[in-house]
Amino acid sequence: MPDQKLTAAITAIGGYVPDYRLTNQELEQLVATSNDWIVTRTGIKERRILKDPEKATSDLAIEAINEVLRKKNLDPKEIECIICCTMTPDMQLTVTAAYIAWKIGAENAWGYDFTAACCGFIFGLTTAASYIESGRYKKIIVVGVDNMSAFVDYQDRNTCILFGDGGAAVLVEPNTEGLGVIDSKFGSNGYGRQLMNQKAGGSLKPATHETVEAREHFAYMDGKAVFKYAVTCMSESITTVMHRNNLTPDDIAWVVPHQANLRIIEAVAKEVGMPMEKVMLNIEKFGNTIAGTIPLCLWEWEPRLKKGDNIILVSFGGGFTWGATLLKWAYDPA
Repeated sequence: MPDQKLTAAITAIGGYVPDYRLTNQELEQLVATSNDWIVTRTGIKERRILKDPEKATSDLAIEAINEVLRKKNLDPKEIECIICCTMTPDMQLTVTAAYIAWKIGAENAWGYDFTAACCGFIFGLTTAASYIESGRYKKIIVVGVDNMSAFVDYQDRNTCILFGDGGAAVLVEPNTEGLGVIDSKFGSNGYGRQLMNQKAGGSLKPATHETVEAREHFAYMDGKAVFKYAVTCMSESITTVMHRNNLTPDDIAWVVPHQANLRIIEAVAKEVGMPMEKVMLNIEKFGNTIAGTIPLCLWEWEPRLKKGDNIILVSFGGGFTWGATLLKWAYDPA
C-alpha cells in the first residue's frame, strides 16, 4: 500500500490580546462619531490596545507562542522555524521573528517576517506547509500579529474606529492522515497601493519633520473602494477553493474571514451561499487586528472544532492581497 501523502497540519494554537479595551464610547470623546455609527458601519464595539510604551508586536507574539508551548509541553529548542506575519514589526532593519526566537529560547530556529497585510497569516501558513511537505522541517511556528494602534491616527474617525492589537500563533507539523492544509487560492494587485497605505516612513518617502507634521505616518484607507474589491476577491477565492475540491457550502464546517468589517463579511457569505451560522466572528470585541484576525478566531473557536472539519480561511488586505485556504482540521480539542 503506498504511503499516505505528507501534509502539514495545525496541531496547537495560542492567542493573546492586551487587557485594555478601547470602547466606542471612549472614541466618542476623541472624534466626531457615535457608538451607533460605528456598530452600524463596522460591527465593532470595542478593540484591545497595547498601552505599555515599552512593549511592541514581539511581546504580543511571545505571549501567543508561549501558550502553544504550554499546550504541547514543547521545549522551544524543538522549534525549527518561526514565521512572523505582521505589518507592524518592532523596528526597521531588524527581523522581529529572530528576536522572538531569541526571547523564547528557540535557539535552533531560524525565522523571518512575512509582510502581506491582512493576508499575512494565510500566506505564511501555506508557506510553512510547503516547508513541512518537503520533509525538511517538522515543527514550525506561524504567528499572525499586529500592533496597529501604533499607526492609527486618533483624529481620523474613518480609521481609528477600525483597528486593534493582538495576535495568535499556531504550531504546524507533519500529518499522514490527509489532514491540514489542503489547498489555497491567492492573488494580488499592486493597484491597491493607492487605496490602502501609510504614505510616509518607507523608502519612497522617508520620515522628515514635514511628513510627521502632515500626519503621513498613520494608516490611510479609501473605505468605499476597498469594500467593493474585498467582497469580490474574497468571494471568488472561496468559490474557487470549493469548486477545485468538489465542496459545497454544506460540506464546510466553518469559514474564518478576515475581521475588517462585518458588512463585508456578511456580503461575502451571501455571495457564496454560506449561512452566517458557519462564519466565525470576533470583530465585535477585537476589531481589525490585521494579520491577527484569522488565527485569533481559530483560537477562540478551538473548543468547537472537530477533527476532519472542512474550514476555509479567507482574507483581503493592503497591496492588494487576497486569498483563501482550505484546511481539514487535524485534532479534537483536549
